[in-house]
Amino acid sequence: MAALNDTGWAKINLALHVRARRADGYHEIETLFAFVDGGDAIEATEAHADRLTIDGEFAEGLSAGADNLVLRVLALLRERYGASRVPPLAVRLTKHLPVAAGIGGGSADAAAMARLVRATFLPELGDATLARLTGTLGADIAACVASATCLGVGVGEELSPVPQLNLTGTPVLLVNPRQPVATGPVFAAWDGIDRGPLFTGADLRAQLFASRNDLQRAAIAQCPAIVDVLTELGALRPWLARMSGSGATCFALFDSPAERDTAAAEIAQRHPAWWTMTGLLR
Repeated sequence: MAALNDTGWAKINLALHVRARRADGYHEIETLFAFVDGGDAIEATEAHADRLTIDGEFAEGLSAGADNLVLRVLALLRERYGASRVPPLAVRLTKHLPVAAGIGGGSADAAAMARLVRATFLPELGDATLARLTGTLGADIAACVASATCLGVGVGEELSPVPQLNLTGTPVLLVNPRQPVATGPVFAAWDGIDRGPLFTGADLRAQLFASRNDLQRAAIAQCPAIVDVLTELGALRPWLARMSGSGATCFALFDSPAERDTAAAEIAQRHPAWWTMTGLLR
């Protein structure tokens, strides 16, 4: 069998409204997911037993054992559909995306693994079925299966399309100060104030301008460098700049690739230690 390949597309939260803290410790949210046309790389071939190797810029410190979401998704699909349909795989994960960065790296990798298995072994599965199965391992995995702009509610796993948000092809710049931010403590530090639902006006930019990321203040308390990143991005005059997820990655949306690339070059010159990625929204 030839090697199978897929990509864990970087996720961004265009907006993230936290509405309530639940009794089980999770939070009710409303979020607009979008995805960038770049991310981690997954490659797999049939083998005698499951095996995961991890390389790339952000591989250090990551577990390649059975607790890794990539292998957990593989085991879940095999348990559901049988070893006769989902054989053992030797998997190589190349980490291009920073870890604990608010851009869904682990969830995106898990979704890529699920799509890879489906492509060859379980072609009858649609996105909705795959999202429902794999979403039990993490709320963001469901959105990452299709990796398309959508609205997520509940804990982020209840998804619906947002056709009015036609963002495909929008130039985007991601910037991270290379400081990991743990998601759990950021949610735990949310101040508990419901600041209202996502705005649902017809005008795209007005809708995004009126939204927010309710985790930003708590993330900045963990990682003050987020303020520096947002300040630098704002000075480059994108039409939207915001922190993604629980941080520390921030994104900026531009009207043209040339504006984005100029901004990326200025960030790289002023802050060579920061991680950056340019791309287009999928």
